[in-house]
Amino acid sequence: MPTGRTGSQPALTEPRCVVVVPLFNEASVIDGVVTELREHFDRVVCIDDGSHDDGPDIARKAGAIVISHPMNLGQGAALQTGITWARNKGDMDYLITFDGDGQHRVADVVDMLAFARRKDLAIVFGSRFLDKRTKPGFAKKVVLKVAVLITRVVTGLQLTDAHNGLRVIRADALEHVNLIQDRMSHATEIVHQLAKTKMKWKEYPVEVLYTEYSKRKGQSLLNSINILFDLIVR
Repeated sequence: MPTGRTGSQPALTEPRCVVVVPLFNEASVIDGVVTELREHFDRVVCIDDGSHDDGPDIARKAGAIVISHPMNLGQGAALQTGITWARNKGDMDYLITFDGDGQHRVADVVDMLAFARRKDLAIVFGSRFLDKRTKPGFAKKVVLKVAVLITRVVTGLQLTDAHNGLRVIRADALEHVNLIQDRMSHATEIVHQLAKTKMKWKEYPVEVLYTEYSKRKGQSLLNSINILFDLIVR
């Protein structure tokens, strides 16, 4: 069973939101990720998916709640652990999914949350393809676009970016999410489950930061091809 460790919890600007951050060997960046999130969100929940480094302790010291898997189960499983924790708490309006490798901008998710409230949306998906800030490279862009086409066929939602981990999900929509895909195909699975709710959704332009570190951690072309393989064989 996962074990929980709680960091300090000062009153911040978004006490009715939970930010779920899958965490696997992110010791070199997770302090900055959690610290910046904690400037805006009261509850940042890092799901330690069997890390072998000091990332979980660093996240806790930065103010995150840390829930640990005894072994590496995959990003889909990590997200579901965070979703289950948040639902069991029962005192939130929105859940946010946010990657732990520093690829996402906190300013984007703050804007996405405001957009969801202003437009009364149940789901807001981040998209790196709605503006020109993100530079994925030609080959990676092609693979991601193919993943979009597959996701559109599977889910019926006309998304422009099917595998962006930045999402804002209202509590009533979250009740319909139960991920069983542990690997990267969970990204299509969560879209499919949210699509079946028939609740209002939109995409929002965000920037994905391609650093040398994040490329090593999962933004490489090879990983994009693995995502595509998962989608085809799932």
